[in-house]
Amino acid sequence: MNRKDIDRRKKFILELMGDPVYKPMRLRELSSLLRLSREEKRELFDVLDSLCEDGKITQDNKGRYSRITGKWKKKEKHLKGHKEDNRNCKERREKEGKDRKKPEGMQAEGIFIGHPKGFGFVEIEGQEEDIFIPEEDTGTAVNQDKVRIIIKDEQREGKRREGIVVEVLERGMEQIVGTYQLNRDFGFVISDNPKFSKDIYISRKNSLGAKNGDKVIAVVTDYGSKNRKPEGKIKENLGNIRTPGTDILAIVKSFGIPSEFPEKVIKQAQRVPDHVLDADRDGRLDLTHLQTVTIDGEDAKDLDDAISLSKEGEIYHLGVHIADVSNYVQYNSALDREALKRGTSVYLADRVVPMLPERLSNGICSLNQGEDRLALSCLMDINAQGKVVAHQIVETVINVDERMCYTDVKNILEDTDQNAKKRYEKLLPMFFLMKELSEKLRSSRHHRGSIDFDFPESKIILNEAGKAIDVKPYEANVATRIIEDFMLMANETVAQEYCTEEIPFVYRTHDNPDPEKIESLLTLLHNQGVKIQKAREEITPKEIQNIIESIEGLPNEPMVSRLVLRSMKQAKYTTECSGHFGLAAKYYCHFTSPIRRYPDLQIHRIIKDNLRGRLLREGRTEHYREILDEVARQSSVCERRADEAERESDKLKKAEYMSYHIGEKFEGIISGVTGWGFYVELANTVEGLVHVNTLRDDYYTFDQESYELRGDMTKKVYKLGDKVCVRVEDADKLLKTVDFVLAD
Repeated sequence: MNRKDIDRRKKFILELMGDPVYKPMRLRELSSLLRLSREEKRELFDVLDSLCEDGKITQDNKGRYSRITGKWKKKEKHLKGHKEDNRNCKERREKEGKDRKKPEGMQAEGIFIGHPKGFGFVEIEGQEEDIFIPEEDTGTAVNQDKVRIIIKDEQREGKRREGIVVEVLERGMEQIVGTYQLNRDFGFVISDNPKFSKDIYISRKNSLGAKNGDKVIAVVTDYGSKNRKPEGKIKENLGNIRTPGTDILAIVKSFGIPSEFPEKVIKQAQRVPDHVLDADRDGRLDLTHLQTVTIDGEDAKDLDDAISLSKEGEIYHLGVHIADVSNYVQYNSALDREALKRGTSVYLADRVVPMLPERLSNGICSLNQGEDRLALSCLMDINAQGKVVAHQIVETVINVDERMCYTDVKNILEDTDQNAKKRYEKLLPMFFLMKELSEKLRSSRHHRGSIDFDFPESKIILNEAGKAIDVKPYEANVATRIIEDFMLMANETVAQEYCTEEIPFVYRTHDNPDPEKIESLLTLLHNQGVKIQKAREEITPKEIQNIIESIEGLPNEPMVSRLVLRSMKQAKYTTECSGHFGLAAKYYCHFTSPIRRYPDLQIHRIIKDNLRGRLLREGRTEHYREILDEVARQSSVCERRADEAERESDKLKKAEYMSYHIGEKFEGIISGVTGWGFYVELANTVEGLVHVNTLRDDYYTFDQESYELRGDMTKKVYKLGDKVCVRVEDADKLLKTVDFVLAD
C-alpha cells in the first residue's frame, strides 16, 4: 500500500469506529465484517497498527479495537506518544494495584508455551497436565520464558486448571526469526514461530537496512507490556523471502541449528588425510577381500555402512561394517566439540546441515566404492531362526565393491530390471541371500512383538529455484527393509555385549507407554470398532502389534496407527540399558551412523578403548562415567530439534506446493478430528484442515469419546478413516497450513 491508500483506509476505519452503533471488535471480527481476503486482512492489520501508533485508536487486553474519544494531547509524534500513554497507564495500574487484592492460589514455576491467539500454557516439571493461562493473564510472558505463576484455586469440571503469570524469571527467546514489514519510518518483525504471537517494533536506526519482505533475525531489547509491543533490533538479514533457499535458511536459524563451521573446525578438517595411512592399518583385520556393498538412496553422499554376507550350511555370516569416524575425530578436538554441539545431521527439503564438515562426511569417512576405508565391523553368525549364535566386534580395513542404490536392488530382487541384473551379475547371489536373511530377522522380531509402523515418508521435489513442484509418498521396499533389518541386528548385538559387560555406554531406550494414555487410546479404538485385548495393567509390545495387524488393509489403518504411535513415549539416549519397547528389544543402541549421529561416534570410542585394553589401563572407564550422561542428554535435545526442523521444512514446502493448486479437487482420508474441524490427508501425504464453520449444511458438535463430528439435525458423521473429496481453499506458506473445503 502507498501512503495515499493508507491514509484513505485510516480515515474509513476512524469513521467506522466513530459510528454510534460500533462496538469494539477484534481484527478477525473486523475483517469478517468487511469481508476481506487474507491479503486484505494483513493490510487491515497494518492500518490498525498505524492508527494505534498515531494515538487515534486503542486496543484493549482482549485484542478489541476502539476509537479514542475526548481530548487527546499527543506528547510526541507517533510511537513516542504511544509509549508515554502506556507509561501513564502503567503508573495508574501500579497505583491501583497496591489496593487490589492479590490472586490467591498455589505458586509454581514452569515454561510458558505461547499460542498464536495470545493465550498460553505453562509446563511444570513432573506434572502431566499443563496450566492454562488466559490471554489477559499472560503478563509480558512470551514463548519459552521461565515464569512464576499462581494457580487459581477453582477448577471447572472437564477443564484445565488456570493460572496467572506473576513474574518472568528467565527469557527463553532472546532473538526471533521472522519477516520484516516496513511501515513508513519504522517497521515490525512478524515471528515465523506462531507461538511468539507478538510483533516486534523496529526503529529505522535498528533496521540494518532491511527491506519489506526480508527474512531477518531480530534481537529483542524490550519485551513490552500488555498494551505495548516488544521492541528490538535486526541482527542479521537472511535475504528476501522470494530468494531461493531463504525460507529453509530461516527455519535453520529459528531452531538455532549451526549452519556454518567455525574456521578452526574447517582448518582441522583440512589437515585430515584423504586416504588411509599405512600406520592406521596396524592391528586391524584386513577384510578388503570380502565381497562388500553399500546400499543407500540415490542422492546419498555420506555412506557410513557397508554389508557383506555369505552362508555355510545353515549359518549366515553377516558383516555390518561401519565407518571408523573416531579415527579422524579425536575426543575434545575442535571437530569433536562442534559435532557434540550439533548432535546430528539435519535433513531438510533443500539441503543437509551436516554434523561433520563435508571433507570428512563425503570423503575419508565415507565408504566410497573402490577405496580402502577404516571400519568398525560387527561380524555375526546367524542361524536359520534369525538368532545371533556368535559375534565379533573388530577394527577392520574394507574396500567396497559396488555403491548400490535402493531402486536397483529392489528392481533386481523383484525381477523388474534386466539391465540392472546384467550389470551386477556377480552380486546377484549375495542380494538374494540378503533378502532371505532379512525375512528371517524380520520374522524373529515379529515373533517377539516388535511393532512395525509402516508410514510412507514424504518425498518433496524442488526445481532449480527451490520451489516445490511435486510431493509424493516415499514407500519402504525390499531393499530399504534389508538395510533396516541388518542395522537393527548390529545395534542389538553391540548393545547386548556392552550391557552384559557393564561397561559405561550410551543406549537408545524407549520406555513403556503411560497406562493412562493407553487406557484413553483403547477406549477410542473400541469406539472405532477395533478389537482390543489386554491381559495385564501394562500393555505389551505384542498386544500393540496385534492391534496394528487387526486393522491392516482397512481405510482407517494409517489413522489408527498414528493414534497408537502418539500414545507411545519418545525414544531417547540414556546411559541405562532399560530396553526398547517399540522394538520389543532388551538391548539396543545406535552404532551404525557415526557420520551423522554423535552417540554412534561416542560409543565407537568406547568400543575401541575396550578392544585396545585402555578402559582399565588408562582409567578411561571413570572418564566415560563422568561425560556420558551429558552426551546422552545433549544428543536427545539435538535429535528433537532436528526432528522439529525437518517437520517444519516439510510443512512449509507442502503448503507452497498446494498454493499452486488452489481450487483443485483431491480425494483424501480423514486423519484427525477436533472441535474446530477435521484433517484430511491426501494420497501424496499432504494434510489440510476442513474448518467446521465451512460445513454449512448443519451445526456440528465434537464427540470426544469417539473422535467424531456429528450434525445436530442431519445426524451426519465425520470420523477417522472416512474417504472425502476436498477442494483446496487456501495454502499459507508463512503459517505452513493448508485449508480444504468439502467439494460438491
